[in-house]
Amino acid sequence: MEKLDFLINYLLSERDDLGRIEIPNNDTDKFRLYRSLVNIRPAVKADEDYLQAEDEYLTALTESKGITDIADLTPIEDGIYLWKGDITTLRCGAIVNAANSGMTGCWQPCHSCIDNCIHTFAGVRLRYKCGQIMQAQGHEEPTGKAKITKAYNLPCDYVIHTVGPIVDSILTDEHCRLLESSYKSCLEIAVQNGIGSIAFCCISTGVFGFPQDKAAEIAVRTVREFRKSHDIQVIFNVFKEDDHEIYKRLLGGN
Repeated sequence: MEKLDFLINYLLSERDDLGRIEIPNNDTDKFRLYRSLVNIRPAVKADEDYLQAEDEYLTALTESKGITDIADLTPIEDGIYLWKGDITTLRCGAIVNAANSGMTGCWQPCHSCIDNCIHTFAGVRLRYKCGQIMQAQGHEEPTGKAKITKAYNLPCDYVIHTVGPIVDSILTDEHCRLLESSYKSCLEIAVQNGIGSIAFCCISTGVFGFPQDKAAEIAVRTVREFRKSHDIQVIFNVFKEDDHEIYKRLLGGN
């Protein structure tokens, strides 16, 4: 049996609420079904056979996309990098996940948010670990704070999860303070864990509604200030061209 078929059949066997689902014939649709099932899977343990197959499948899948190592990047200024690409293919100390307050990933099947992508390509152990952390904490994660986990099947070593502020209408000073706190919390937890490099996504600028230019200004200012007293390499990871242009301007890139 093909590895992806095995993973899908295992995930289907855990549920009795989906009716009869046929596994598609082509790989694209198979992966979409697999990802959907992972996205809606509760934060529970999986057996070792499944985990071994998932590790092998996801590792090969990420390698096929191409891995970018921080050692191969050129800094845009001392200790700071700007990189446009898929953060789930980045090899560095830690990547930052823009999480929601539940901290167990995005539950919407195949959603394009970074939270969904990171949990999908890390594998089901990430949600299980996040679930354990939140159960022990006993309440939702406050905005502006951070938690750290292993990265499992991602090429980085760790994932640092932070909840950025949600801007529903008018941007306030409190929104800005909380976004700064998210960046600081991630940097502090990285240093506390001996992590030498960290890659930031554009926290809060997606569905959370924080204006891109103001968010980038806060990110750059906070990182520069933190690096005055801590030796940590920072990658600003962007996915969209307009974010890339904003950071290039702020960081003095040409």
